[in-house]
Amino acid sequence: MQFEIFTSGLPQVQADCVVIGVHEHGELSASGKALDRRCGGAIARFLKRGDFPGRLGETLLLPAFPRLKASRVLLVGQGATEVSRRSWRKALSAAVGALAKTRVASAAVALTRPANRELDDYTYARSAVEITRAALYRVNDLKSGKKPAEPALQKIKFGPLPTSAARSGKRGIAHGLASANGAKIMRDLANLPGNVCTPTYLAEQAHALAERHASLKVKVLEEADIRAEKMGCFLAVTQGSEQPPKFIVIEHKSPKASRAPLVFVGKGITFDTGGISLKDPGAMDEMKFDMSGAAAVLGIMNVIAELALPMNVVGLVPTCENMPSGRAIKPGDIVTSAAGLTVEILNTDAEGRLILCDALHYARRYKPHTVIDMATLTGACVIALGVHHSGVMANDDGLAQELVAAGVRADDRAWQLPLTDEYGEQLKSNFADFANVAGRDGGAITAGAFLAKFTKGLRWAHMDIAGSAYVGGAAKGSTGRPIALLTDYLVQRARR
Repeated sequence: MQFEIFTSGLPQVQADCVVIGVHEHGELSASGKALDRRCGGAIARFLKRGDFPGRLGETLLLPAFPRLKASRVLLVGQGATEVSRRSWRKALSAAVGALAKTRVASAAVALTRPANRELDDYTYARSAVEITRAALYRVNDLKSGKKPAEPALQKIKFGPLPTSAARSGKRGIAHGLASANGAKIMRDLANLPGNVCTPTYLAEQAHALAERHASLKVKVLEEADIRAEKMGCFLAVTQGSEQPPKFIVIEHKSPKASRAPLVFVGKGITFDTGGISLKDPGAMDEMKFDMSGAAAVLGIMNVIAELALPMNVVGLVPTCENMPSGRAIKPGDIVTSAAGLTVEILNTDAEGRLILCDALHYARRYKPHTVIDMATLTGACVIALGVHHSGVMANDDGLAQELVAAGVRADDRAWQLPLTDEYGEQLKSNFADFANVAGRDGGAITAGAFLAKFTKGLRWAHMDIAGSAYVGGAAKGSTGRPIALLTDYLVQRARR
């Protein structure tokens, strides 16, 4: 699909359909008023009938009006005249959904934007592309029936932007496309069932990524290699499964990079039963999403390669299943991590932190500037923050604040949780250096405190995406978060 910006007035734009906003009580947006003047007030006369009151997210497709180049006009409800970023996103998503149901091949979208202080020209263009691609995303289901026809929509123009903003708009479109492509990779992988998206499949997809981008190099450590690295915590999780584990290393090297590399680490549990500490069966099918952190690493590495960002980046993906069997780890077992620290397993369903701690230790060999891990780590984070914010914990407040700020700009929000010494003290064990869980109180934070024990001397942040990476229930599916947040963070970092 092609994306463009337009700087001329909406009546001059060539497109099959023009999309204009309508506010409460039938008030047209500024671009809608300009269009209405071109067709002699016909749109305003239609709205006076009261058939379209402008409620947020409502749409109505109309045939051509006199003297308009477009053959259709799509009215989109934008609610109150004071447009927020949230209401703009909802209106744009509704508009794209309505266009996808037609045979319209091209559209010019001119909805009322939030104030420039909330959504500058670059962010407007980037967000518009991300929202459009998200609205057009179709789950990669394995149904045997005939697939629905692809939308006819091939080109969308956004605007109007001032001529002086054309460069910013084009840059926003390029970054939005890369972000959307990365989110699609993440969503496609996470939506696959656990019998398809195995650790071996993830490794194959990493190799396929490297074949598409010359800047990416992939290495996959097999079980013998993992054992040679003394990753005892990782091996303990996988020992109950018939599927072999993989440790995926993806490197992006830029000739323009001068700083130490950034390392992304993603939890790759391709299916999580909880192991011997078996989960309740009610929503266990959703545990195919427990590799969302791994999928996010593959997605963001694609973003980095597509934009040819001038930085060195490493993606690390420890991936395996967590299954109960005669060989599975048991509560009370003690395992030794790659860092040499011993861990008492009190709950085998707290397995994500076990594979991540060995990956975080592995990251040290790159002498990284920054390490960021992403994981659907705890249900406690969902209880704390719901599905609206990802949790951020860090041993560097500046890094945490950078990620939170990136989430605000990208509308992919995160919230910083505390990570003080008291939480780490809750992990005390009588038999090992520490335990892998510390009870219910502050569960998301004690999980972060466990990982923090392996990051001393590193500039590190942990993102708990358990609530934000996917939607459960009837609308089950991956959201592609936090790709937009990470894209913004990387773009800002590349400009320093």
